[in-house]
Amino acid sequence: MDANETILLAEDDENDVLLLKVAFAKAGLADKLMRVKDGTEAIQYLNGEGTYAEREQFPFPCLLLLDLKMPRKNGFEVLEWIRAQPALKHLIVAVLTASKHDADVRRAYDLCANSYIVKPTTMGGLEKLATKIKEYWLELNVKPPCPQATLSPNSQDEVSTRP
Repeated sequence: MDANETILLAEDDENDVLLLKVAFAKAGLADKLMRVKDGTEAIQYLNGEGTYAEREQFPFPCLLLLDLKMPRKNGFEVLEWIRAQPALKHLIVAVLTASKHDADVRRAYDLCANSYIVKPTTMGGLEKLATKIKEYWLELNVKPPCPQATLSPNSQDEVSTRP
């Protein structure tokens, strides 16, 4: 596993975050997990804007775990935005949600999610999830090159690539 691999968790529920952090720590991924509280923060993080401007402190993620039901911008809006950005179109996005609704699953895949995972409801299930994420997404899966993308300050639609 690369030393610079970062997993960005976009999750608003503090209880879920606490449990996921414990599970990721048990899988040896505690230092890989970064968290944003809503969709607007997810976009800011991906752009390296504001609080997230320092890429040494907030590295570009190799994987985004995206909740659907978040304030300000929901997961669908974030996913739609990501796929509209040429520099971000290859970012691996796994929806991680409590929703089992067929319409949500279809919409996530229509917006080019790479995976759709229903959050486990037990600590054992979360630990298994963290281990599987490590094994598949970080060890087996060949990831596209990191785009290091950022939006220009004047546009929410343009993306430029950092050198």
